[in-house]
Order: sequence, then C-alpha cells, then structure tokens
Amino acid sequence: MPHVLIVDDDAGTREALSAIIGEDGLTTATAGDLREARIQLVRQMPDVVFTDLKLPDGSGVDLFEDLDPRSGVEVIVITGHATVESAVNALKMGATDYLVKPINMPRVKAILSRLPRAGDLKAEIGTLRGELRRMGRFGLMLGNSPAMQVVYDQIGRVAPTAASVMLVGESGTGKEVAAQTLHELSLRRKHAFLAVNCGAISPNLIESEMFGHERGSFTGADRQHKGYFERANGGTLFLDEITEMPIELQVKLLRVLETGMFMRVGTTREIETDVRLIAATNRDPEQAVLEGKLRLDLYHRLNVFPISLPPLRERGKDVELLAQAFLDELNERHSTKKHFPAAVKDMLMSYPWPGNVRELKNYVQRAHIMSGTDSDSTATVPLQITLSKPAAGTAITIPFGTSLAEADRQLILATLEQCGGVKTRAAEILGISLKTLYNRLVEYGNDAREDGDAADESRALGGADA
Repeated sequence: MPHVLIVDDDAGTREALSAIIGEDGLTTATAGDLREARIQLVRQMPDVVFTDLKLPDGSGVDLFEDLDPRSGVEVIVITGHATVESAVNALKMGATDYLVKPINMPRVKAILSRLPRAGDLKAEIGTLRGELRRMGRFGLMLGNSPAMQVVYDQIGRVAPTAASVMLVGESGTGKEVAAQTLHELSLRRKHAFLAVNCGAISPNLIESEMFGHERGSFTGADRQHKGYFERANGGTLFLDEITEMPIELQVKLLRVLETGMFMRVGTTREIETDVRLIAATNRDPEQAVLEGKLRLDLYHRLNVFPISLPPLRERGKDVELLAQAFLDELNERHSTKKHFPAAVKDMLMSYPWPGNVRELKNYVQRAHIMSGTDSDSTATVPLQITLSKPAAGTAITIPFGTSLAEADRQLILATLEQCGGVKTRAAEILGISLKTLYNRLVEYGNDAREDGDAADESRALGGADA
C-alpha cells in the first residue's frame, strides 16, 4: 500500500491532508519540521512526500538531500502565494508538483490520482531506453544520434514531473512529437493532449479558443463553447509558436499559470483548471522577449525546463533511419515493397535538409509516388533546394560560337559549385551517372575530392551507375 509523508508546521494542514489522503486508501505519517521528517524517513520510506517549503528549522527542499534519486519518491511542495517562484525552483530541483495555500483539496485528489504506483512510470522509461538501443525509438520519437540521446535523457527526467517545458527548435524538427512523448510519459497520460498553433488562430478568436465563451458573448456565439484549457483539464496543453500569441492574451495566460483559474469570454465566473503546459517556438525566445513578442514574466514561467531540438543536419545517420521508417510506413499503407536506390541514399545523406524532418518525410512520400507501380525501388526525384528566386551567380551565359564541349564544361563546373562540391547531387541534377561526372572532371583537370565523396568515387570508377 502506498505510504505518504506530510511535512507542515501547521497542525490543521497536516490533519486535513491526512484525512483526504486516507480516503484514497493510502497510509500517512506526519511531521512538523525537518527533524521529525527525517525520523519518519528512517522509519518508513514514503512513496510520496507533501512538504511545506517554509519550515521552522529550514526549507522543505532540504529533504531532497535525504532521498535517493533512484527511489522514485514523488515530492509535492506546498507554498504560500508570496513564494510561488520558490515552488517553481523546487520543480527545477525535481519536485513533482506544488500546491498553493489555502490548499485546494480536489487538486490534492487530482495529484494523487496521477501518482504512479511502485515506480511504474520510471520503469516504463527504463524500458523505452532499452527500445532505443535496439530500434532507435524513444516513445513516439525516432533516432539514436548523440544529439537526440541528450533530448531523450531530458524528456525522461522531466516527463514525470509537473514542470512546464519550453521546446526550442527550427521548423520541422518534431516539436509536437516531442510534446506528445512528454505527455505519454507523464502522470497525465490518461487525460487529453491538445495541441494549439498560436500563429494559426485569428487574433480575434484566440481568447475564445483558449478559454471558451458563453452563448451570446459576441456576434456569432450561438452556443456555449469550451476552450482548450477546459477541455485539457487534467492533461497537457501544447502551445506551439508561443511567440505569435498576442501580448494581451499572454497576460491572461500568465494569470492561469499563477492561479489555475480562468474565465470564459462573456462571463465573470471563474473556472478551475489543472493543465500542464508545454510551449514551443522556432525563434530564439530571449530575442523574442527583447523584440516585445514574448513577455519576460511569461517566458520565465514557461521556461522551467528548456529542451533544444537539434536540426536534422546535426543528426548524422538519423536521416537514413527516419527515411526508412517513413518508407516502411508507406509500403505498409499501399502494400508495396519499395526500397531506396544507392544514389538516393547518398543524396539523402549529403543534403542539408533545411526543412528538417518534415521536409524529409515529404521527400520520401514524393519519391514513393513518382516511382512506377511495377518498380521495386523509389524514384530518384530532385530535391527541392529552395523556393526562392535564383540568387545571383546561379545562371551562366554561353556566348554564341562556344563549342559544345566548352558549354558542357562550364555547365558541369557551375552546377558542381552550386551544389557545394557534392558530386552525387550535381550528377543527379545534370542527369548523368556519377561515373560520367568523375570522368569529365578528370578531363577538366579538376579531380579534387571531398571526404564525403570517397565512397561515391569508389563505386563510380568501379562501373556502378549512379
């Protein structure tokens, strides 16, 4: 049976918590200060600790020193209104959640309902690490590069807590998938996960979408509408592109974070919510603060645990792993057995993927669609380098009277330069084999090689058609 330790210098608080926790079938022990709490820890190690931050002989966070991090003990800190920032700091140190005095007993019940029994959640995270070693998967995420190993470690540590998380990364790096993984590994996974793109909602409607509205509160409001905060109660709310949220709404969001209360548009009745927030941005959040796009106080509230998602170009062989996973999914969906030709694999690894995982997934789908129905391999389709107009220097001028051989030379060398010296990509654009390209470069006296082309040259000179 789970055991709870309650540490508070107020006898009334201890008695009230003991009563409500006992109703859930948990055993309890109480202490009025740190000294008594440490005695109780020796007598029986609890599964959960509720501790006031301000105690007669120190701070409740001092108990972290007496708890083995591997024990899986959950710590919920209790604080007064004036010390909410201290509670946030306690979350950073490893606390699971916090309560504000006067204690809301339904919130205590909600916390208890989410607490794992016998370390089940931590055991599951350990199992996921085993899957990562075998399959390169961690929850909903895929990849085993060193950069992603850091991300998985951070997610594994923060997911079981109540700390707000700020995901920062370029567009297409998988911030929503990371947020879903955080939710699935959290104590809230039995409740809703809702994702909101703050930049995709009209500024005139975003407050109604967030907090809901009452019937008749504005033109067109012909019925009551529950907003994201109400529908995500008990679960997780993912706010993507948080820097695109109007400043006036950021003030109201900050109030919800501080009080756990909000009001629907068109009413003055407050509604309580228990939501974990995960925010994301493809901007530098500190620069967004300086530019007035993000309130500093809200940034500090959301940035309790920041996680940076690496761009695909920094993830090495994850590109091949992800591409194969996307192709396997398409093969299963369409009952095909297509594979990537060697030239396509080389191209995937040499391309910088400015659109990151999203661009890679789109490319694989395009290559699958363009391949013939009877073909067992994907098509070698061009990579879309940019949507912008050609930059200066991307066109060459060949005067009338230039020989065909000289025109070929200029075109080949100019294409190679535009591809950053990546010969596999240049050959694909020119529509010639890699072997042909190498032969031409030898003719032109330009046989300089890049390290990344060594394997390509070996295949090309051996007669393989790229």
